[in-house]
Amino acid sequence: MASDACAKLPPVSSDYVPKGTYETIAGLNTYVIGPESPSKAIIDIYDIFGISPQALQGADRLSAALGALVIVPDFFAGARADPSWLPADTDEKKAAFAKFRAESADVPRNVAKLLEVRRAAGERWASAGDNWGVFGLCWGGKVGVLACGKDNEGPGRVFKAGGTAHPAALAGEDAEALTAAYICLASPGEPVEAVKQYAEILARPGKVGVVETYKDMFHGWMGARANLGDEKNKSEYERGYSQVAEFFAKYL
Repeated sequence: MASDACAKLPPVSSDYVPKGTYETIAGLNTYVIGPESPSKAIIDIYDIFGISPQALQGADRLSAALGALVIVPDFFAGARADPSWLPADTDEKKAAFAKFRAESADVPRNVAKLLEVRRAAGERWASAGDNWGVFGLCWGGKVGVLACGKDNEGPGRVFKAGGTAHPAALAGEDAEALTAAYICLASPGEPVEAVKQYAEILARPGKVGVVETYKDMFHGWMGARANLGDEKNKSEYERGYSQVAEFFAKYL
């Protein structure tokens, strides 16, 4: 059970060395942590800042809590949003950020790539069968939720559970389309009405989901913006990944 494993995990560290390795999956350099013959697996999608120590520490915690394989593909192929672009308060910053979003971070293109990764990873780790989940931070949550809706079925394709933390571009139609169990951890930085709509939709008969707002946190507290030197952020980061692990343990 995730709760037993979580109780044995070391505390979150602000000076963390990731424990996994890298290999190429569907043409993408991919961080890999977990058993060689897993019974369940998760594709973990980072935020717009790409591979970060905070994201990899989260992947390691999910793997340890669940005894699962967790992989973090580098969808941006080494690129990332430059933190200096934000806030996008000059024409130059706006142009650079818009270019990145239209190219490296184009959502439909990355949904298609996610499905390629799912298929290739399903072949690479066949022992997981159909027990695959997807979890995304911010931008990654948008990519993941779109893969958990229409056409989410069949060998090499299905995601049984999905989730996001501090989600980007929440849309009611995405929640309506979900066919997987889904967890959404929000912050006050996301639109309140959109979060409320998600909660209402996932509470309907036939849907399985959890929506919770971490009221003392900010957009990015579980991703690259996490300040793990701050005790409150560190505590809520740890609680967030533990909650996600509990959810995936139940539904994956």
